[in-house]
Amino acid sequence: MSFNIVLLEPEIPANTGNIGRTCVATGTRLHLIEPLGFRLGEKDIRRAGMDYWPQLDVTTYSNYEDFLRRNPDAEIYMATTKGAKVYSQVRFEPNCYLMFGKESGGIPEELLLENQERAVRIPMLGDTRSLNLSNAAAIVLYEALRQNGFEQLSLEGRLTKYDWK
Repeated sequence: MSFNIVLLEPEIPANTGNIGRTCVATGTRLHLIEPLGFRLGEKDIRRAGMDYWPQLDVTTYSNYEDFLRRNPDAEIYMATTKGAKVYSQVRFEPNCYLMFGKESGGIPEELLLENQERAVRIPMLGDTRSLNLSNAAAIVLYEALRQNGFEQLSLEGRLTKYDWK
């Protein structure tokens, strides 16, 4: 069992890096739909502190249509502030795709209109525009993992010399 995070035209490398780290920690696949607001060259990855990037299962796509063509059976949930359903009200099945839009504009309205039944939101106070992309991705992904019993993840605590007595 695995989940998929899809970033549609991400703009900020640090957000993509944080999401990549979360994907490595959870065995989640990352899908990046171009155009990207940064380069994925080895030098750029190192500069962003993404030393775990070689462990990441990541695929890039030239555009949204390329993504759909290469993942024809994808069950896609679109995270948006405009979603009718709260993310915790949805049952996320294993191997589904959790899509997040670019930082400056989210997922385009035409895609949301075509996928209203799978548009989900994270509750926030009324004046808040949105959450940080990497925070939003982690919130929704961990709910999907929780619903599926955190399968394949260690539920054991890590002990260190600083453990509480």
